[in-house]
Amino acid sequence: MNSILNAQQDMREAYYCGAPGVISSGTAWFVAGLVAVIVSPTAGILTLLLGGMLIFPISIVFCRLIGASGKHKKENPLAALAIEGTFGMLISIPIAAGLAFYRIEWFFPAMLFVIGGRYLTFSTLYGRRLYWAFAVILVITGWLLLATNAPVFSGAFTGAFIEYFFGVMLFIFYKREQANKPSKSDAASGAS
Repeated sequence: MNSILNAQQDMREAYYCGAPGVISSGTAWFVAGLVAVIVSPTAGILTLLLGGMLIFPISIVFCRLIGASGKHKKENPLAALAIEGTFGMLISIPIAAGLAFYRIEWFFPAMLFVIGGRYLTFSTLYGRRLYWAFAVILVITGWLLLATNAPVFSGAFTGAFIEYFFGVMLFIFYKREQANKPSKSDAASGAS
């Protein structure tokens, strides 16, 4: 892999520009919101924490179902950034969990900050600035939820809505990008 652009293209092709992961994450947030309403806010928090562990494996299955490999090339230099971003997110989650002991309504807004920070790195991973807008909206929403003292479940449902919205946008943009990409037969005929 001889350029950042090639590495980003490999990531986009392997993971459908991250759309399956974003939609899987949105589903974890949505289920957490349901559990927060039906069972308890604490159960909703635990649901997001436990469901979060399933996001990557579910997104890989989703990738394969829609024709992406779910696996980047071994030599892709951006793989390290993906792992570092994951560890950065994981070591930030205890901050959100700790805030929940102080004020339970602060957990989901704090998690919006955590995942907003993670999605900033996705702009570099996938070469798509849409992830910057995604991150900014997550952070602004987190602040708004805190400022309005929103109930626990609303943070979970709001996070789910934002993730679903951007997941669908990423899916559409990537599908459009693939449709506009010259086929291998077109490239071969142009070379002759």
